[in-house]
Amino acid sequence: MKTILTDKELEKLSYGYRKRALEMALKAGGGHLAPAFSAQDIVTLLYRDFLNVDPKNPQWPDRDRFILSKGHACLALYTVLADLGFFPKEALDTFTQPGGFLGGHSDRTVPGVEVNTGSLGHGLPLAVGMAFARNIDKKAFRVVTVLSDGECQEGSTWEAAQFAGHHKLEHMLAIVDYNKFQSLGRVADILSLEPFADRWKSFGWSVQEADGHDFSSLRNALKKFPFEKSRPSVIIAHTVKGKGVSFMENKPIWHYRNPNKEELPIAMAELAAKCGG
Repeated sequence: MKTILTDKELEKLSYGYRKRALEMALKAGGGHLAPAFSAQDIVTLLYRDFLNVDPKNPQWPDRDRFILSKGHACLALYTVLADLGFFPKEALDTFTQPGGFLGGHSDRTVPGVEVNTGSLGHGLPLAVGMAFARNIDKKAFRVVTVLSDGECQEGSTWEAAQFAGHHKLEHMLAIVDYNKFQSLGRVADILSLEPFADRWKSFGWSVQEADGHDFSSLRNALKKFPFEKSRPSVIIAHTVKGKGVSFMENKPIWHYRNPNKEELPIAMAELAAKCGG
């Protein structure tokens, strides 16, 4: 039985995960902090309030399937999985270290991780395949994937979206971490996705939009799933890249970079103020 946390409790928890992720990246010498920070609230809420999974039995056949398609944001996932007991918290200190099992992109050798991701544009196709197989096997689990806005520029994403709409995969949920930045700049400047919601609708999906850092907004969207009968669902979650550290927010340079010795105390203080330590 899940313990339902208040929005304030979830916020504190999520900022604690961000602080832990920063510590991991510092020890490792690198990590995709800004992409992880934009997705952290989404991943936190999914595992704490939505997904039906069992940390003591990660391969439970009836578990919900979750795929972090933006696998470079794995810091957001690893911190949650360790906190829930999928693997010992001490393992977080081995992130990208020799002999450790926590790679720089999410990897299925990690308990609780379904598939390897990081080559963008692969997560949604894998999730759609799982949802299609679920129907063939007459199973009851749900399939959820979190993908980046940048990978929505890839053709494989839209091929999968078309397939899901055609086959009416109503137990399939995609959440787009729409922070509006990709590795080298603004999504709108590199290859615009707008009208974004209409694109999903044209492929047969039912669409909700939410504030990806407002737990009430995200909860309200999740409570409606599936949004329509015989249609896959997508939440376009409006987020801020680098959320939680003022100098990282909406700055492309922080896609993959650690704070220097002058920046680090500021980042730690800002995150500590939100998580209480």
